[in-house]
Amino acid sequence: MTHPFNTVYTGSRLDHIAFPLGGIGAGMVCVEGSGAMSHVSLRHTPDVHHEPYVYSAVSIVGRPDLARVLEGPVPRWKIRARGGGGGGSHTTYGLPRFPDATFRARFPFATITLADPEHPLGVEINAWSPFSPGNADGSSLPAAALEYNITNHTEESIDFVFSYNAKNFMAQAGADARVTSRGGGFVFSSDACDQRPWTRGDYAATVDHPSAQVNAAWFRGGWFDAATMAWRDVSNAACYTKSPPDTGNPTPGATIFVPLTLAAGETQTVTVRLCWYVPASTYRFCSAAGSAQADITGNCATADDHHRAWYTAQFEDIHAVNDFWRAHYAALRHDADRFRRCFYDTTLPPEVIEAVAANLTILKSPTVLRQTDGRLWCFEGCVDDTGCCAGSCTHVWNYAQALPHLFPDLERTLRATEFGESQDNAGHQQFRSSLPIQPTQHDFHAAADGQLGGILKIHREWRISGNTKWLEELWPRVRMSLDYCIRTWDPQRRGIVEEPHHNSYDIEFWGPDSMCCSFYVAALAAAVAMGRALGDDVDTYDALRQKGRVYLEQALFNGDYFFQDVHRDKAAPDVVSHNAVDWKAQSPEAAAL
Repeated sequence: MTHPFNTVYTGSRLDHIAFPLGGIGAGMVCVEGSGAMSHVSLRHTPDVHHEPYVYSAVSIVGRPDLARVLEGPVPRWKIRARGGGGGGSHTTYGLPRFPDATFRARFPFATITLADPEHPLGVEINAWSPFSPGNADGSSLPAAALEYNITNHTEESIDFVFSYNAKNFMAQAGADARVTSRGGGFVFSSDACDQRPWTRGDYAATVDHPSAQVNAAWFRGGWFDAATMAWRDVSNAACYTKSPPDTGNPTPGATIFVPLTLAAGETQTVTVRLCWYVPASTYRFCSAAGSAQADITGNCATADDHHRAWYTAQFEDIHAVNDFWRAHYAALRHDADRFRRCFYDTTLPPEVIEAVAANLTILKSPTVLRQTDGRLWCFEGCVDDTGCCAGSCTHVWNYAQALPHLFPDLERTLRATEFGESQDNAGHQQFRSSLPIQPTQHDFHAAADGQLGGILKIHREWRISGNTKWLEELWPRVRMSLDYCIRTWDPQRRGIVEEPHHNSYDIEFWGPDSMCCSFYVAALAAAVAMGRALGDDVDTYDALRQKGRVYLEQALFNGDYFFQDVHRDKAAPDVVSHNAVDWKAQSPEAAAL
């Protein structure tokens, strides 16, 4: 049965929902359709299957039978997939929870409603993270929030305890781990070890409530002892403070307790603020021979350098992040909610709004990185445990439209890299940029749609920003790029891209095609508009533009469709000199083509 778009999800439709929370280029946690936390990816790389032992719960004083995890039913697929033959060991799957859940997305907010006809409390979870167009820095914080609105549905007062419980999932093999308590919450930490700075990392959970108490010393034992003893505290509505041990093995986890009383029909909100701080990463990418793979062997220009997130240059440590998050929480929430209300106040069809909102969440995923100088660097996407296809690939990010309109200052950093470190003095652009951003090697062919699209995007960014000084500074590099395109793909100056040219399909087109030729004509038109605004002579570009438009409309259009005019006799110097793969040598079958 067809489900209406942009509405509430229930039942089995909750099973594969994971709503990203976090900052742009700052890491991600996801809240699922059930309210569970998963896909925890705080170390600058995707970790799709990372579902740590974390849960919130309510427990009514004197009624251990009514203790509940604040989540809906566990999807059946998880029990086997995540637990293997153990059926979900070392997970929270066996703990009692609410039988009914609904999920509603209103980016950057997600709302999960939990209900149980036999339970006196109802719960609504509002999960969100900062997102305010025009405020790139505020939207890049390594932070998220879970707001639990708890309602007493009875006609009598209820005493109960809210708790947030977790094992130290920041602990790394071979590194010293610890749990500390601070200001109504706890911090999970892992130190750097064995020449591996990326094992260091901190995660903080805090509840600003005057009655909050923290047990930062979970039971130390074997098997399931720690989890069992923590649940015993939950079911007994325990509430106490305990400091972490000074000696022996580190404590495995921590709990925040908040004792509350709800009058009949009353609702109270408990907000759990989450933030993290991971100062180093395993990521370093080099554009050697067009490779999109990680290079950690030292072949980059700065062999010992790895990616560091923007927020590590803004904050000294986890405590500085946590203090900032607390101090600016109300303002950041107001701005995020303003965007939500504006975005969903529309007459556009619901399927359009849901599609746009779903794709906006990519900005909160590990697909996007932001380095310490504020510049963006992006993958094409993510797989389970790494980014896929590195380097802010120009012929992929060509088509993204959210960033230039919501965070135009961040989008302009991509242009700075394309026309700066990724372009040589001949005008050739390496379509995959290095990380950390630095000059690239130029031993692979350029991508026609990517490089021509960059010129169009320069024009777009100029129109959006109105910053002619910015355009003027980049204009010589723009001309250099366009002249390279003409020289390489249109040497006869016919206004068409006809020599073999690499493109978004990761292949070479031989002969003029409507896709790349339309990019070319549009890039020429953009260059004419920009050049004339700067008082430059661009008549040559205009003449090529006119030729190309005529060719597109007359030679590449059959009355119904645009098409490609395949030329098999071309051998452009760009393909010969920059193509690192001799595809005919790959097999006898390839050689026979």
